[in-house]
Amino acid sequence: MRTARRWAAVGLLVTGGAALAHHGWSGYDETKALTLTGVIRASTYEQPHGTLKLEVEKPEKKVWLVVLAPPTRMESRGLPASALKVGETATVVAYPSKSNPDECRAERITVGGKTTELR
Repeated sequence: MRTARRWAAVGLLVTGGAALAHHGWSGYDETKALTLTGVIRASTYEQPHGTLKLEVEKPEKKVWLVVLAPPTRMESRGLPASALKVGETATVVAYPSKSNPDECRAERITVGGKTTELR
């Protein structure tokens, strides 16, 4: 019984960290939609969400961390990892983070002339 409790504790520690790493959407201000167009400087296509580093010139010169959908959703909606190439221009409609002024969550993305709904 003692061993079972120990393994249960280990399991909670492992999965608890993953749960903390995955933040909820309530951390983004859905009353302030942004439309950002810029150059992809980096991208990830991994769980729990893909990301972009998007360098924009307007409304101010800035590099945004853009949180995307999970890779399985992006893939099923026609946005493969290969579309998120460094140097490509992308436009995102996104909501800014309430706590990090350099982060936003994308609602949709247009890259290579194709728009993909991410929600």
